[in-house]
Amino acid sequence: MRGTEMLIRRALFAKSSHHYTYPFSFFCSNFHSVGHKDRSFSPKPRIDLSCINELDDAFFLFRQMVRMQPHPSVVEFTKLLQVIVKMKQYSVALKLFDEMRQWGAPVDQYTMTILINCCCLLKRVDFGFAIFGCFLKHGYEADATTFTALLKGFFLVGNVAEAEKLFKKVLTLNLCEPDDVTILTAIDGLCKAGRVHTARDLLLLLENTIYKPDVKAYNAVINGLCKTGMVDNALELKSRMIDKGISPDVVTYNSMIQGLCDFGRWKEVKHLLDEMVNHKICLTVVTFTVLVDAFCKEGNIKEAEDILEIMKQQNISPDIFTYTALMDGYCLQGKMDKAEEVFDSITGNGLKPSIISYNSLINGYCKNGKVDEAWRLFLEASSKGLENTTVTYSTMIHGLLTEGRNADGWNLFKDMEARHVRPDLSTYNVLLDGLCKTRQIAEAFSFLKTMEDKGVSPSIVTYGILINGLCKDGKLEEAKNLLNELPSKGLEPNNHVYNVIIGSLCEEGFVDEAKDLLIKMERSGCAPNSVTYNNIIQGLLKKKEVYKAMPFLEEMHKKGFLADASTSSMLINHLQGSKKDDVLLEMMKKVVPKI
Repeated sequence: MRGTEMLIRRALFAKSSHHYTYPFSFFCSNFHSVGHKDRSFSPKPRIDLSCINELDDAFFLFRQMVRMQPHPSVVEFTKLLQVIVKMKQYSVALKLFDEMRQWGAPVDQYTMTILINCCCLLKRVDFGFAIFGCFLKHGYEADATTFTALLKGFFLVGNVAEAEKLFKKVLTLNLCEPDDVTILTAIDGLCKAGRVHTARDLLLLLENTIYKPDVKAYNAVINGLCKTGMVDNALELKSRMIDKGISPDVVTYNSMIQGLCDFGRWKEVKHLLDEMVNHKICLTVVTFTVLVDAFCKEGNIKEAEDILEIMKQQNISPDIFTYTALMDGYCLQGKMDKAEEVFDSITGNGLKPSIISYNSLINGYCKNGKVDEAWRLFLEASSKGLENTTVTYSTMIHGLLTEGRNADGWNLFKDMEARHVRPDLSTYNVLLDGLCKTRQIAEAFSFLKTMEDKGVSPSIVTYGILINGLCKDGKLEEAKNLLNELPSKGLEPNNHVYNVIIGSLCEEGFVDEAKDLLIKMERSGCAPNSVTYNNIIQGLLKKKEVYKAMPFLEEMHKKGFLADASTSSMLINHLQGSKKDDVLLEMMKKVVPKI
């Protein structure tokens, strides 16, 4: 696909071109177009669209409309196309437009935007730009909705760089006035593509223009920062949006609570919950589910059950995700009987067991080494009319590979493709992880190429798996090189990726280099977590440099982190094998659990 600049240039200068071959037959003829006055004051009859319940109804109504004399107004045809688009029948909408052209039905710029949107949703952005050029040639002007569709198309096909260029050209060339939806599409698309820093920079740039970001744009960046471990940056952005006169909403708080829970920063979670209450922002089922999930992941099932009781007292009904989080909690503790009880209670609470429920149990049995039981549920879900999803297959494949049943795992992957269940990035990551754990590093990089050839873009998680595989295989230099290449791939390392290399450096005795990487990590805006500090401290303790470890122990305490089992054991051993050290003992009381 040509660059955005070329596509815009081609479209903007379509009026002066002598010949252009468009991708659809309906571009070969002139349109019966209407202006704004025709649209606003058309005396033609209105069409009742309420009769459309399925696609055949839309076809039948369309046939009636094109035979009417005079034709219904362009508004009615556009509404019909919108109904078909809402059914996600994008190809059908394009086909009907072709027929509209043949019957001489009227079209306008709103029709144009629908067509561009359909092409982009079908991942044919090139066709979308061709339509864009054609309509400009006929005197129409593109608006924010048009450019939003094109942006969405670029993100759908993974062409993030072109999406970024297009949005910036919209701003610099004043191609239209971007509305809140256009801004959100650009910022959210960048965040979901792993370009969170770029999205934040764009947000800050927009603050200094007349196109002020709204709360949804801030929420997209805050969510992106939290999901990539940069919670402190998210908290700073929340303060900034308040300073700009934009009030955080429940979505803002849910994202930050999720981010803080991921790091076990419970004091700050409580502070945010208090803020919500003080600002009369009602906790939703999503908020409660985040808390249930966080407690369950930490093994605090009792607290999770208490949250469910609070929900019931406030007449907030748990949804399938809440119950799934609780099931996951029991599964993590190996209490599969309790997980099954929750599964059975779903029906009694007015919900139907879904494939999500089965996925939770299948995952639980796989993680507890009961792959045959997981396989039973995998087959049972199908027998009950539920379709095994990409998640179901990925979970089952992961379970098989973890148990060393590599041939079965790869055969299930082949079955997945044969049944047209499309593997996603998670599926490929599971298979890559399996290859790396069996030290098949060359095969893993070859599979990475296969994955990219199929249009699946590797994420920071993908590269984290490969970096971890290289480190475990003793290829630390190659791992560091891959880390340094990530920015050129449009990805920014998260704390997991940094921790893998920091841990390996400390394991090999290169603690000073690990500390340098920690500084680089912090400067990049990626917040160290408990694992980071434990790795550094363990590396120093192995070298008997306990006093060099003290500042890191202090920093860990300030951030609310605790020493893990290995760090605690090393600290206790050092204390027992040396003279009385009151300073170290006091520090250990702060960071070592139950001392």
